[in-house]
Order: sequence, then structure tokens, then C-alpha cells
Amino acid sequence: MNTATLLVFSFVALVAIATPGPTVLLALANGSRFGVRRSLPGMLGAVASDFVLVGAVALGLGALLAASEFWFSVLKWAGAAYLAWLGIRLLRSQGGLDLSRQEGEVPSGATPRAIFAKSFLVAVTNPKGYLFCSALMPQFIDPGAAQWPQYAAIGIVFASLDFSVMLAYAVIGARAVKLLRQRAVLWLDRCCGGALLALAGSLAFYRRSAN
Repeated sequence: MNTATLLVFSFVALVAIATPGPTVLLALANGSRFGVRRSLPGMLGAVASDFVLVGAVALGLGALLAASEFWFSVLKWAGAAYLAWLGIRLLRSQGGLDLSRQEGEVPSGATPRAIFAKSFLVAVTNPKGYLFCSALMPQFIDPGAAQWPQYAAIGIVFASLDFSVMLAYAVIGARAVKLLRQRAVLWLDRCCGGALLALAGSLAFYRRSAN
């Protein structure tokens, strides 16, 4: 894989990643609720899922999902149910920001492990990611060269772009809260919750034949 090929892949991946999806919406919500620093574990969870996704594509899992209605449905419904659960929780929240909380105090249910797990599970149970990357990534792989180093390079670029985009969304969420205070968190929760529910619905109706 040469530099030009990697640059083209970076551009295509950036467009796909920057389009609002479940993980970037979580980054936005986490940034508004907990601040950028406390949102970092969620970004790392999404990055970890990126490497799982790239590894799965390299091993042919994307092709398996494209061929097997059963396993595609299992992953699809698990992902849709989890997204719907997160969306409902955000819709029912009363705003996660407590302006009286002391600096460094961790909000209830917002441990680094919990924030990491949410983003990781959202990304790793989304079959669209596997199918999309299965269609995209092999086009940038040179079949005449060693496969794993190329997939490793693609994985690093993909994860780096993903982290950068999520960081930007978290900063936007945190800045919105500083400008609008606690009510901003409530409305961001509502917007992100509604968007996650919409994504859960679209995933529930998503079919392999759409690819």
C-alpha cells in the first residue's frame, strides 16, 4: 500500500466517520454531561472496536455476515436493542450536569469502565460497520503484498480519524454546556436520545440486500 492509496482511504473514511452515527452521538452527549476529559474512555472504547472491526474484516467476518441471514440478524437486533436502550435512557434523563459537583468527582454511573463499555458495545454490535468496511477496505489492499501489515495501517488510520472526530464532538458538547449551562445538557440528551432511537429503528429495518 503506497502513500497515495492511504491518503485516498483516509479521505473516504473521514467522510464516513464524520457523518453523525451512534459513537459520535455518544461522544457529543458524554462531552456535554461529563466534560471532554471524562469522555476519553468512551473514545477509547470506540477506537478498540475499530481494531476489532478491521481485524474481523481481515478474517472475513464481514463476508460471513453478508452471506448468513441468521448471524446478520443476531448482530443487527442486538445492536438495535442496545441503541434503543441508550436512546430511551437519554430521553428520560433530567440532564446529567450537576453544577454543584466538586471537580474530579465522578458522576453516578459514569465510571471510566462504564463509559468505555457503552461506546465499545455500540460500535461492535453494529453490522453496518462490518458490511461497510468489508466493501470499502479490501479495495485499498494490494493482493500482491502481505495482507496484515496493510490492514494494520488501515486500522491505525481509521482509529486515529475516529478518535479525532469523536474528540471534536465531545468538545462541541462541552462548549455548548459552558455557554448554555445545565439546560443545554437536558436538550442535548433529548436530541442525542432521539437520534439514537432513530438509528436503532433504521438498523432494525436494515437488510443485507441494501448493500
